[in-house]
Amino acid sequence: MTDVTRRLFLRHLRGTPTTWVRHHVRGRVRHEGTGQSFWYRPLVAVLSAVPVDDRELPLLFHARTSDFADVTVQATVTYRIADPALAASRLDFSIDPRTGAARGRPLDQIATLLAELAQQPALDLLARVPLAEALTDIAAVREAVSAGLRDEARLTDIGVAVVSARVVAVRPEPEMERALQTPTREAVQVEADRATYARRAQAVEQERAIAENELQNKIELARREQQLVEQHGANARRKVELEAAAELAATQGKAERERVANAAAERVRVLGAAEAEKERTLAEAKADGVRAVGLAEAEAEAARLAAYRDLPPGVLQALALREMAGHLPDVGQLTVTPDVLTGLLGRLAR
Repeated sequence: MTDVTRRLFLRHLRGTPTTWVRHHVRGRVRHEGTGQSFWYRPLVAVLSAVPVDDRELPLLFHARTSDFADVTVQATVTYRIADPALAASRLDFSIDPRTGAARGRPLDQIATLLAELAQQPALDLLARVPLAEALTDIAAVREAVSAGLRDEARLTDIGVAVVSARVVAVRPEPEMERALQTPTREAVQVEADRATYARRAQAVEQERAIAENELQNKIELARREQQLVEQHGANARRKVELEAAAELAATQGKAERERVANAAAERVRVLGAAEAEKERTLAEAKADGVRAVGLAEAEAEAARLAAYRDLPPGVLQALALREMAGHLPDVGQLTVTPDVLTGLLGRLAR
């Protein structure tokens, strides 16, 4: 709580913000308060150090209910020393001036006092109530403990103030706790069994629904399979009908083509016969025409010869030259020499 430092024959004390310190020299107070720091002579100094911070005191005690059931009470008391000067005068908070160590254990005395004062109202209350009420009404136990500590004069006399009192739990013995938990456990087990049975019933119902659904699916599949078979049959029948119709159409087309081919052949034959008849007729007519032309040409040639028969030879030669000149090719340029002209004139003169 305090820090004491040695310097030759002197000591230096340094306190803390949560420690109240009093320094007496020959019965008179030289220093007093929290957070003190001073030099002193250890041979004549009397020192007291009182902690003024809040402290927690855990409590665990046994009690008995009105139906003679043992219970364990777990509580926590928070306290502080509100009047450190009064506490230092009533309890031994002195420290060694040479080392700063505490000479007594005043906090243990306060803890013992608080434990006894907190247990008494709790024991009185629990002795008047049955076990079930004691286990369920923890607030009443807490109020009793808080009221007992708040109104206690012994705490005021030593300068201790109770900040709060909390009851954490009130528990019976393990066997009694298990016995008390049995109805709840059984009720929970009953609810669990009911939930299990309901879940099983729901599972059975779901399985039945699943089975019905599967059966409906099988029926639907069978119906669709029947429709598929019927459709396959109808398709096959339609295919056969179409193939028969196609074969009939092919046969009819083939017959029609044969008929057209026969008609075309007949027409060709008729046209050939007609052409042959035409050729024969034309040949006969041509032959008749050639014969008539020949006769006409013979008669014309005979008449011409008859006409030429009485002409003189010079005229005949001139006609022959003219005729020959008509059948000769065109002559672009002709050179007549005196020899040729002399010979021709001599022949013409003869």
